[in-house]
Amino acid sequence: MSLKFNEKGEAVFQMPYNSQFDHGLGDTHGGVLATLLDNAGWFTVAAHYGRWVLTADLNMKLLEPVQKNNLVASGHLVRAGKTLAVATMEVTAEDGRLIAIGSGTFSVTPQVIEG
Repeated sequence: MSLKFNEKGEAVFQMPYNSQFDHGLGDTHGGVLATLLDNAGWFTVAAHYGRWVLTADLNMKLLEPVQKNNLVASGHLVRAGKTLAVATMEVTAEDGRLIAIGSGTFSVTPQVIEG
């Protein structure tokens, strides 16, 4: 999996298809999609703060089977508040299909990121 930021400062993850992440019926497990959504939201939000953020709430809808495609997950900052931030996220397949959508609420901690 690789992470980049687009021109808007939003996180974009690219994940090549990996059969080791398949469920019993032979396609990408939903937990992998949840992780992609969470990562896209978390990194999008974290880029706007100099402090640690924590995922407080994560919602997702699985829309389509992956069908052994490479995936792209992206986040969009909806609100950057003092203690809470909200993002929406999506996962698309390399063939253009929208695979999953999600939203997340992230708690902004007082702990400064060092390094």
